[in-house]
Amino acid sequence: MNRYWSPIVSELRPYVAGEQLAAPGVIKLNTNENPYGPSPRVRTAIVEELDRLRLYPDGTAKALREAVALHFRIGVDQVFAGNGSDEVLAHAFQALLNHSEPLLLPDVSYSFYPTYCKLYGIQFREVAVTESFEIDVNRYASPCGGIVIANPNAPTGRALPRDSIAQLLGAHRDVVVVVDEAYVDFGAETAVPLLSEFPNLLVVRTFSKSHALAGLRVGFAMGHVKLIEALQRVKDSFNSYPVDRLAIVGATAAIQDQAWLDETRRAVMITRDRLSKALEELDFEVLPSKANFVFARHRKSEARALAGALRQRAFLVRHFALPRIDQFLRITVGTDSECEALIEALRAEVG
Repeated sequence: MNRYWSPIVSELRPYVAGEQLAAPGVIKLNTNENPYGPSPRVRTAIVEELDRLRLYPDGTAKALREAVALHFRIGVDQVFAGNGSDEVLAHAFQALLNHSEPLLLPDVSYSFYPTYCKLYGIQFREVAVTESFEIDVNRYASPCGGIVIANPNAPTGRALPRDSIAQLLGAHRDVVVVVDEAYVDFGAETAVPLLSEFPNLLVVRTFSKSHALAGLRVGFAMGHVKLIEALQRVKDSFNSYPVDRLAIVGATAAIQDQAWLDETRRAVMITRDRLSKALEELDFEVLPSKANFVFARHRKSEARALAGALRQRAFLVRHFALPRIDQFLRITVGTDSECEALIEALRAEVG
């Protein structure tokens, strides 16, 4: 508390990101970064743009939006670009989800969602995922001011088929349904083909995960032109230039290199499946994952202690001290050698 704070600040519980430890020798498997790096085209595009940094960027990021629109075969006016998907989501909460009825969220999901609700004064109700940590769209039947789900979900990695998303959209045509697809490129079905049928759908994506541009901070949304217009109005009332010149050209180059994306995401998926099997052999329960991480709990060892023991061995994994999932560890899929080293460290801890 501080006497200069506004009333809302003292009530906030800010989102806590994964630890960013720069110590040498640490194997960092706690923040879902891509182990393979971005397309080589990204470096070339950024270097060529350096001489233009004295100039403001295009406030609409038109070149990037055109590349996204071409990639997904939608209109340019159906694309919004922002400073990371977190900013895009923040604008969506303010522009599209702040209504008299409560917003519906899964009770186990990205913990930034409740933070945004509290920041913007949005009522929300958490809908329980199943005992197997799946989102059951039939549980979202009540009146609401909107729905937000991550697909694949975080931190579980479980994914819904497109038909289930369509069912949810059809049952709630009068409110916006936001589908956060941060991890969709690692094996899940995208909801983008549903955009032409459902004007209440907003799909949010990031370049941080599959395109390996976490340090560049670029996200985007796709939806009906009126949804995009609402995001644009909020953005232009907040920051005229959220996506800088290097981010625009870097992300544009990344989305234009489909071959690099396909090669690296396949490598991640192969390693993920191998890691899951190795964990199961060590008596872990591993949830089926369609993301670039796995969510696992050991049947005998306590999760917090195990995360601490791994840290002593220079491995960072994510532990969430939250209801229902406090015995799980979220483990980012690293390179083959990083994952093999992790398994050896776990073998020494759990036998």
